[in-house]
Amino acid sequence: MNHAFVDVAGIIERVRSTRPLVHHITNFVTINGVANITLCVGGLPVMAHAKEEVEEMVGVASALVLNLGTLWPEQVEAMLTAGRRANQRNIPIVLDPVGVGATQLRTRSARRLLQELSITIVRGNAAEIASLAGVEAEISGVESVSVGGEVVTIAKKFAREQHCVAVITGAVDIVTDSVRTVRVANGHRMMSTVTGTGCMATAVIGACAAVEQDSVNAATAALAAYGFAGELAAERSKGPGTFQMYLCDALAGLTEDGLRMGARISRGGE
Repeated sequence: MNHAFVDVAGIIERVRSTRPLVHHITNFVTINGVANITLCVGGLPVMAHAKEEVEEMVGVASALVLNLGTLWPEQVEAMLTAGRRANQRNIPIVLDPVGVGATQLRTRSARRLLQELSITIVRGNAAEIASLAGVEAEISGVESVSVGGEVVTIAKKFAREQHCVAVITGAVDIVTDSVRTVRVANGHRMMSTVTGTGCMATAVIGACAAVEQDSVNAATAALAAYGFAGELAAERSKGPGTFQMYLCDALAGLTEDGLRMGARISRGGE
């Protein structure tokens, strides 16, 4: 498929050559996987959560990733402190609103982050983004069950209202800034059998956003590379345990030729 409008291989190569420091304030369930996948794509992860140090750490980082997976109120304050410093430095912030719509704390916290910070990219499942967009959605724990509307329309509405790039991941990923919309068809069903694959997708987006100013292109390249790595890992794995191992190997071992052949990206979608 012709996807010359997004230089996936070039963006991944820039991550590998510049090794951007990506500051994660993330969740404790998936923190090890998130750190490892950041390393595998070529970035340098740091997991600093204390509000007393986040400003200092953001001061030397190239991107900030905020993940609401294991949420408590003090963590939100640390995220706001880090986010304000990121905005001052004009480095990208990527938000993963895990489980938004499931509880008032999660929904309220995500909305506060969106209101008080300039967020660059928001990546979630359909129910999470729909909940933030004010569209009816059903979520079970942190898993999307259903949404009351078409996902591309929801993503565009959210991107337009929040002045950000909205990413909805699923069988086919949607990336939009409300004007440009891209579909990424890479990935494998095995990715849903391992906890944290969504969090890891957000981490790869953060690494790509650190080196690519066009946030639509950054998110698209990240999802294509990560999804293609998932496809390669599934070919070798015998189940969820080995899949996790091979996913890291596949992402770290992606070649320029492999990415050019394997990325399945298309424009548009109403």
